[in-house]
Amino acid sequence: MKDITSPEDVRQLVELFYIRLTSDPLIAHFFAGLDLAHHLPRIRAFWEMALLGVPGYTTNVTEVHLALNKRIPMKKEHFDRWLELFRATIDEHFVGPNADEAKMRAASIAAVIFHKLGR
Repeated sequence: MKDITSPEDVRQLVELFYIRLTSDPLIAHFFAGLDLAHHLPRIRAFWEMALLGVPGYTTNVTEVHLALNKRIPMKKEHFDRWLELFRATIDEHFVGPNADEAKMRAASIAAVIFHKLGR
């Protein structure tokens, strides 16, 4: 296995992760009806910025999830499952400093968004 070092690695991570998300019995409903052709490039841009320093991501992640929570309430178990699937995807395909950084950032993101939901 290799580390996440290129936009192609990020693409692979995001695509494999979203296969899991959209088929997971606990959290797939959050992604039902989501236009993945529009959404996945944004998610790739976020992780390219976070892990590779590629500029261009401008969306406020927290605001997006606060709006989603108003439509479909999110609970701790949803965040835990999201993080579990993210870590599993990385652990099955990548190893190295950026892979570790991605898991740490994902944990931080999940914690911050959950906290901002007022939970």
